[in-house]
Amino acid sequence: MNYKHLSQNERYQIYALLRAGHTQTKIASILGRHKSTISRELKLGTGLCNYRPKQACALAAKRAQSSRNASQIAPWVLAMATHMLQFQFSPEQIAGKLPISHETLYLRIYADQARKGQLYKQLRCQKKRRKRYGKGYEKRGQIIGRRSIEERPAHIENRSQIGHWEADTVIGVNHKHAIVTLVERKSGYGLIAKVQSKTAKLVSKAIVKLLEPYKAKVKTLTYDNGKEFAKHAWVDKKLSSTGYFAKPYCSWQRGSNENFNGLLRQYVPKKRSLSTVTDEEITMIQNRLNYRPRKRLGFKTPHEVFHQSLNRVALRA
Repeated sequence: MNYKHLSQNERYQIYALLRAGHTQTKIASILGRHKSTISRELKLGTGLCNYRPKQACALAAKRAQSSRNASQIAPWVLAMATHMLQFQFSPEQIAGKLPISHETLYLRIYADQARKGQLYKQLRCQKKRRKRYGKGYEKRGQIIGRRSIEERPAHIENRSQIGHWEADTVIGVNHKHAIVTLVERKSGYGLIAKVQSKTAKLVSKAIVKLLEPYKAKVKTLTYDNGKEFAKHAWVDKKLSSTGYFAKPYCSWQRGSNENFNGLLRQYVPKKRSLSTVTDEEITMIQNRLNYRPRKRLGFKTPHEVFHQSLNRVALRA
């Protein structure tokens, strides 16, 4: 009978069950494993601070690499993985496309870093924590005709339908110039445009210009509370859409857009002047992000998911 190694998810379950006070026999029963498997895992995966799932995964990966029976990774796989890293694919996204695990990729990236390599620079950096304000605090004034996200139909939250977008702006250094970002909630498909200043007139025109080619797939837009979205009613009229606004300082209500902006910052750091960003670079960034596979889409790309929907509409027409 073939032995199946414990997964990362199972190791986290073991950790949680141990914290809950379960015995090794009980944990084995819950996971459908032999009790000797649990005993061996705890013996090999326990460090100075008792059993920790992340540490246990790292130790298991290290043992696998040094094993005589460890499968060899084909050179073409490593070459392709390195190529995809240079386009800022995450190790997990690469593992979804190639026969290699993301743990193995991380180990190779860190080994490359120890040899003074540069692959680690392609990994994403965590964003700094944002300043939080008191509940209900709003210092940017009111937007006329503002429609709260609480009025938005509940089914939109499920991401089951193409056509619901989120909008935001990314500001350059010294608040000069801005980039308008639009993200479709179900597919994660993004559109980007650079504007000379963050005025409501320029931002609203940019939104309409970006979305007009996809007007049939624009049902709602959910905005940040910035005054640059004050002309939301004009946008709705042009696109036959309905605009909603997230609650102040509740960025998670526009999670798709916030995530997209974080990916955008890989190419346009906060300290970079947006005056140096060309239209050609904007197009390149948009294409790279839309053609990057996403785990939540089953490692399909946003471009695939969004345009499959457009093709279905064309066929019905």
